[in-house]
Amino acid sequence: MEMSSSPALADRILDGALACVARVGVAKTTLDDVAREAGCARATVYRSFPGRQALFGAMVEREVTRLADQLLESAADADSLADAVVAVIRTGARTFHTHPALAFVLAHEPEIVAPQLSFEQGSALLHVASQLVGPAFTRFFSDSDAERLGEWMTRLTLSYLCNPSEHVDLDDAAQVRALVDAFVLPGFTRSSTFASAVTGEGASR
Repeated sequence: MEMSSSPALADRILDGALACVARVGVAKTTLDDVAREAGCARATVYRSFPGRQALFGAMVEREVTRLADQLLESAADADSLADAVVAVIRTGARTFHTHPALAFVLAHEPEIVAPQLSFEQGSALLHVASQLVGPAFTRFFSDSDAERLGEWMTRLTLSYLCNPSEHVDLDDAAQVRALVDAFVLPGFTRSSTFASAVTGEGASR
């Protein structure tokens, strides 16, 4: 993120951009809108973020970093691996369901999100997610296996969030725990054992 402004001003501008997206979406948000929301001049916005692409890129980067911090914090208080996995899934689902800007985009501009979940971009998303979520589990596994678990969790969680099931509500702690015990950890254990057999790595610490 290249900025010529102070971090406080940059955050105010990004907050303004988030508010605009939550209200009218990405396509209709202009730098003038963001400037008004942030209480500064359009030129100030442009000096901080030279163009809409740079602004929205910085906005997404900041929100992803915030989410990653929340995920790691939620897992840090867990006493067991299963508790940590449940905490991460529920924190991710809560953000998915309550983030105003994301909610608007998902409801009214799904064409912006859909490409990020498919083909090469989808693979890149899973790779980034595994690196962001993996550190939540390094006290239970090696770094490589922790990243594998992060990817496995991301795949399942996105599947349930994008295609809700009447059998699993990710906002319900008991249902998430049942999912983790029945599918997430057993599925990961099998995939991790297979990967270890192929690569010759140890499965866990």
